[in-house]
Amino acid sequence: MPHRIGVLGGGQLGRMLLQEAMNLNIELHFLDADPEAPCSNNAHGFCVGAITDYDTVLNFGRNFEVITVEIENVSVEALKQLEHEGCKVYPQPRVLELIRDKGLQKQFYQDNGIPTAHFALWDEGQPIPSGFNIPFVQKLRRGGYDGKGVKVMRSDFEWDKRFTEPSVLEAMVPFVKELSVIVARNANGVIAYFDPVECEFNAEANLVEFQFSPADISKEIALKAQEIAREIIAKLDMVGLLAVEFFLTEAGELLVNEMAPRPHNSGHHTIECCYTSQFEQHLRAILNLPLGDTGLIMPGAMLNVVGEKGFEGPAVYVGLEEVLKVSGVYVHLYGKTQTKPFRKMGHVTVLGRELAEIKSKVTVVKRHLRCISTQD
Repeated sequence: MPHRIGVLGGGQLGRMLLQEAMNLNIELHFLDADPEAPCSNNAHGFCVGAITDYDTVLNFGRNFEVITVEIENVSVEALKQLEHEGCKVYPQPRVLELIRDKGLQKQFYQDNGIPTAHFALWDEGQPIPSGFNIPFVQKLRRGGYDGKGVKVMRSDFEWDKRFTEPSVLEAMVPFVKELSVIVARNANGVIAYFDPVECEFNAEANLVEFQFSPADISKEIALKAQEIAREIIAKLDMVGLLAVEFFLTEAGELLVNEMAPRPHNSGHHTIECCYTSQFEQHLRAILNLPLGDTGLIMPGAMLNVVGEKGFEGPAVYVGLEEVLKVSGVYVHLYGKTQTKPFRKMGHVTVLGRELAEIKSKVTVVKRHLRCISTQD
């Protein structure tokens, strides 16, 4: 088994991947443009450089037998060349190329009979396609992340402030829940998936505020979501970890919203809640090891800790001591020195035997723990 892996991106996902890699005596070496990225002080190796630059990625990747990513916005062309030279790149460059373009994602769902919302591809200068009546959603095909690159068009006035870059226009879905399934596949084709989680979004920031597992859904819907996730990763012939996000409609229909080919915010609870975390599972998958037990040890919830509105500068955490007094609460701070509104600064996992107990603890965490700045 290779003991040295190159990782493109050195953010919080890499930091949590690094913590699991240490248990398996695996060295992770990171490439990131930010010299103060969360992985910079703890990794076995850290190189400063742009993960979108062909030559930088190529020269970095040639030092390793296995390359992986913690974000999709990388030089796929360099990864294709590394793969051609014999390096194992997981997830595969062709998968990254498809998933990082939301237009290609939607076409993949359509071509493979995967249920998804009605959509159309759009470029500036084109009229709104027939069949798209306000309200609808505009999503940038490339570059959107953590709620950025998405606009809800509720009026002609909002359409006047549209993105002008190539986009996907998507019909509004009258959903009752947003769900996510994390699924993994190794090079032998073995597939394992976690229980679905239910996500609660912050409408203003357009990112997950908290999620809980198991989701409050029927066994039939849970199995259907897992089967769709299994079908997607198999049809992609992908090696690695895949997060599949769903809308659940009032009629009980599951529609795939988006997917991410890496550890995902909706899977952070697995560190404490499951026998195998999503980060360990990712390592097992890309190294073609037996996939781990995805069973739930105890139900739980995960809350994102984000920068408070009105604060920007050196990060300061208030209320931490109050939160740490609560049994079954686990705090993960990502080591980011600078905060700004809605920037992900950490997360908190809350364990409990029943959903009511979990939500009571979530309320305590939300009331006390805040990330502010000394400069405001």
